[in-house]
Amino acid sequence: MSTATSNAALAPSLVSRGRGAALSESALVLLASFVIIAAAKISVPFFPVPMTLQTLAVMAVAASFGMRLGTLTVLTYFAEGLAGLPVFANTPPAVAGPLYFMGTTGGFLAGFVVLALIVGFAADRGVDRSPLRLFATILAADAVLFAMGFAWLAWGAHLASGAHGVGASVAWSKGVLPFVLGDLLKIVLVAAAVPAVWNLIGGARSPR
Repeated sequence: MSTATSNAALAPSLVSRGRGAALSESALVLLASFVIIAAAKISVPFFPVPMTLQTLAVMAVAASFGMRLGTLTVLTYFAEGLAGLPVFANTPPAVAGPLYFMGTTGGFLAGFVVLALIVGFAADRGVDRSPLRLFATILAADAVLFAMGFAWLAWGAHLASGAHGVGASVAWSKGVLPFVLGDLLKIVLVAAAVPAVWNLIGGARSPR
């Protein structure tokens, strides 16, 4: 395996090279954005609150696509939402579009981009071959996502009442704490699955 290929994340190492590479990557990004949409619509019973699989999908895309394609996938997903398509977890009844990003989930959505950048950057450098290193990377990136979501929900979110933010106490108890356990499970699943796929295709190598 060449150095360029061995340093690639999982998905870019599998797409066609040469003249068809751009088309293959575009199709991959579009397909992955549809996966995120589908995951956002799936609600799984969990304690203490039901969880969607949207964050799981973003984690998996970032870990397997690398920084460039992973971030591009998240931005494509956002573009679909900005265009008014009902791609987010609560649309409908909520209405997608530019104003949606100013609502209570805006900080978490922005956190998806940061998660894709951090996890994708690490995956491009081989972290996606090691379950423990991938777990630690996604955990750190998810902590940043939660911090961004918490800060926006607490002090920046545009509410129907005209107020900005719900306050730190409510943001923590309603927007962060109920979802921590679910996200830990998602991280474990992605950290186990992506290196396992590498092993299956013979792309695994010793951690650096």
